[in-house]
Amino acid sequence: MTNGMVSAPQPEAVETGVDILGSGGNVVDAAIGAALVQTVVDPQMCGVAGFGSLHLYLADRGIHTCIDFHGRAPLATRSDMWEQLIVRECDDGFGFILKGEVNEIGYQSMTTPMTIKAFDEAMTRFGSRTLAEVLAPAIQYCEEGFPVRPAVHGFWNRGGEAGRIPRIRGLTDDPATAKIYTKADGSLYGIGEMLRNPDMGRTYRRIAEQGVEDFYGGEIAQRIDADMRANGGLITLEDLKSCETETVDPLWTDYRGYRVATNQPPGGGLMIVLMLNILENFDLAAMGHNSPDYIATVSEAMKIATVDKDTRMGDPRFFDIPFGELMSKDYAKSMADRIKRGEKTSVPRMSGGGNESKETTHICVADSAGNCVTLTHSLGSSSGVVTDGLGFMYNNCMMVFDPRPGNAGSLAAGKARFSALSPTIVFKGDKPFFLVGSPGGTTITMGNLQAILNVMDFDMTAQEAVSAPRFTATSDTIEITNRTFRSTERELQARGYPTRRHAVSHMMPHVHGIRIVDGKLDGGADPSNDGMAAQV
Repeated sequence: MTNGMVSAPQPEAVETGVDILGSGGNVVDAAIGAALVQTVVDPQMCGVAGFGSLHLYLADRGIHTCIDFHGRAPLATRSDMWEQLIVRECDDGFGFILKGEVNEIGYQSMTTPMTIKAFDEAMTRFGSRTLAEVLAPAIQYCEEGFPVRPAVHGFWNRGGEAGRIPRIRGLTDDPATAKIYTKADGSLYGIGEMLRNPDMGRTYRRIAEQGVEDFYGGEIAQRIDADMRANGGLITLEDLKSCETETVDPLWTDYRGYRVATNQPPGGGLMIVLMLNILENFDLAAMGHNSPDYIATVSEAMKIATVDKDTRMGDPRFFDIPFGELMSKDYAKSMADRIKRGEKTSVPRMSGGGNESKETTHICVADSAGNCVTLTHSLGSSSGVVTDGLGFMYNNCMMVFDPRPGNAGSLAAGKARFSALSPTIVFKGDKPFFLVGSPGGTTITMGNLQAILNVMDFDMTAQEAVSAPRFTATSDTIEITNRTFRSTERELQARGYPTRRHAVSHMMPHVHGIRIVDGKLDGGADPSNDGMAAQV
């Protein structure tokens, strides 16, 4: 049996993936089985009515591709429908705050549900088992329950942030949702208490028996459509029937002799390419890891990529992305020269502040033969809506569209929101060397970038790479964790950089990765979460 490894933020998902590998399943079987368990045990981070990006390399079959499954704005969407409701933009660019929170919670906040369609496609094309077989562990967790983990409970009790809703509203506003996540006295389940979701179990059993087509055109679809019509939702049966994934080739760049493959827009891989191309012009190792020079230099690359993301990246179906320039080494060198001259990039934002929602999850699976999957999937920060009797929650990805007409991220029917999802595989020669991915809203690309730099420039193991203190710069402020030296922060401030220190010792994103060195696997799971990496 080929050795394999799984890394994910949830022990239940890791165990499921390891069990599948151990019983002869391939990396795709393990990734999808584990991801389906994630939809049960982290039900606001991800779900079958979510979106994501799956990047796979199957060495034994000569296959390297990405399945993009970003949700799309419903056909009823109009570019100006929320223009009069704008309160402000989040300071890091992750969406807008609107009057009535219509884009954040409730029946108008959803894009089309894509996740179960993508999982079925991955299994059909690349798996060695059926979707029904890999659904079995998830169904068991639905029916038998799982203990509420601290990370899940912490999300439920997160307060309102800069005008955003307290997350408890996503569990209690909708009666069908409250029936699942609150006890008889109206209180939430506590840490360690068993949460069961038999309605989701029944939905998953029906999908296993009838096929995923039932979700998009059969009985489940009819129930979704009826619920939307009764509650002013935008999604219709026509939207469900039109759901399609996209299979795309990865984007490529090279970095210090390694080849880096990542995903296409509307995912965030283009930002990874741009930042690596810029940073290749610096001797980062000589600066020292997380030194003031290092943080300032990498932060400037982050800000440049953020401005280009805000103004020149979007859904390729709707926006003409200048790939040639943004991926060119010459453009990257010109940006690097700007950094070397001491020029600071400013990230313009509308007035106001806020912190982004980072509710997403990730899984990495690899085997010693070089087959690997890196998969990020999400509900955004979840809509709080459950169709009574179906058990699963819908995404709230309409939140991140720009409600101002005429911009790269503006609302349009059938359009996908740009996201930072960027599952990435680094190759040494023609063999995969490091795969990485993470949840974390707009910080996903920043976390993935730093893990890659940690491995490439500082020769860290996978666990070291995802455990090292991180920072992020998606605005003019450099955000740092409490494990960053205060002397370093003072030096950054002396250079004119605003900083924001987070009380936590490790902030989002929760990065996960696996290295493959001479056929041997070493994995890393972000220590700030409940995840793990395990091998079979």
